[in-house]
Amino acid sequence: MTPDRAAGLAESRRALADGEVTSRALTEQALARIEATQPTLNTFRLLRAEAALAEADAADRELAAGGRRPLLGVPVAVKDDMDVAGEPTAFGCQGVFPPAAADGEAVRRLRAAGAVIVGKTNTCELGQWPFTEGPAFGETRNPWHTEHTPGGSSGGSAAAVAAGLVPAALGSDGAGSVRIPASWTHLIGIKPQRGRISTWPRGESFHGITVNGTLARTVADAALLLDAASGNHDRDPHRPAALTVADAVGRDPGRLRVALSLKPPFTAVPARLRPEVRARVVELAETMAALGHHVEEADPPYGQIGLTFLPRATAGIAERVREAPDPRLLDPRTRGAARLGRLLGGPPLRAARRAEAVLHRRIGTFFRSYDVILAPTTAAPPPRIGALKGLSGFATDRAMIAACPYAWPWNVLGWPGVNVPAGFVDGGLPVGAQLLGPAGSELLLVSVAAQLEAELRWHERWPPRLTEAGTPAT
Repeated sequence: MTPDRAAGLAESRRALADGEVTSRALTEQALARIEATQPTLNTFRLLRAEAALAEADAADRELAAGGRRPLLGVPVAVKDDMDVAGEPTAFGCQGVFPPAAADGEAVRRLRAAGAVIVGKTNTCELGQWPFTEGPAFGETRNPWHTEHTPGGSSGGSAAAVAAGLVPAALGSDGAGSVRIPASWTHLIGIKPQRGRISTWPRGESFHGITVNGTLARTVADAALLLDAASGNHDRDPHRPAALTVADAVGRDPGRLRVALSLKPPFTAVPARLRPEVRARVVELAETMAALGHHVEEADPPYGQIGLTFLPRATAGIAERVREAPDPRLLDPRTRGAARLGRLLGGPPLRAARRAEAVLHRRIGTFFRSYDVILAPTTAAPPPRIGALKGLSGFATDRAMIAACPYAWPWNVLGWPGVNVPAGFVDGGLPVGAQLLGPAGSELLLVSVAAQLEAELRWHERWPPRLTEAGTPAT
């Protein structure tokens, strides 16, 4: 293990269990890495240094007594839309937020697995955009190229893992907010089946389009964190059958029928796949064919699925704005989305929810012909910091859809998707591809992702180390 970059989740767990390292040492190293890079990468909204070290000491005592839990003593991070007892949940917003009275269910389960929560990572305001910037916390930067965004809205979690500050982190995904930053930081990002990881104290987040997911450098680590965080609160409305997703790592998926889907789903404004991103995704498809899968171009029957997304997203924003301590401090684009959400929160929202069953049936028929979909995660590489700053709401939406038109339909459906690294473009900017499946298909998607990882070894490549000025070291 090298103290300047975190070992993986599985490797950290093994080293702790074998007595090669203490939880206090791992936690101290993680905190030091975060503090050293905060002026350049700015990945965390808050650190829990004192509390995390106390949790690490307790883990060391348990380890010394022979205790063995799935993540006992391993430092991890969570996104700042998740409640951590005693800490505010600002979700990217300005204002004074009260400390949470209790852990959210996902955090509670991480603690039950023995994880040490070192802090809460940055996210854009109410998770709306595929960049992690805002007046509440500044700009979170991509460790591969610090003049570019790591994506969003789980950009802080993605940048922290990509830079090796922590071995893995939780994020949330409402329109690609785990998969997009995973693609732009060369990570595995798992968006699981709705309800796999609880969003409690909200039974549904953003009317069911947002789920919690995991970010890690390897498929095994992302699956391990997913299993540790998975499970339901007694009052959760969505309760999928339990899975041990880590069991699928290394499992032969068999010969699969793969649909290579390059056409963007229905969008109200133009979206075009950049040729250099298309080339990387096609290369990944060629790798899948070389591994024995049958790959052909085909697109799911999305129809006008976008009409069902907007009411759920904006009505969710309206609800969160009502909870803000001072809505006047929010971005004008947020307030505009909330106004639209109040208009769409009645009959249009109810119609959007009813349409989900129709979409399940129609798009579900596609999986009679194909086992898995391979699609771009984004249409473009990560934009520069500040590229969307100061735009109007409509201009922001246009830019966002142009760059990221592919991820959000699976949020409407509530089905699983996994981002895998697809390579680099434009002088070293990471891009990714999605493996998409029907309801409850995490085991299949993870087995395919792990098969690709074993072939391509993407986890062996790291971002350049940064100088104190925030530029890559030579």
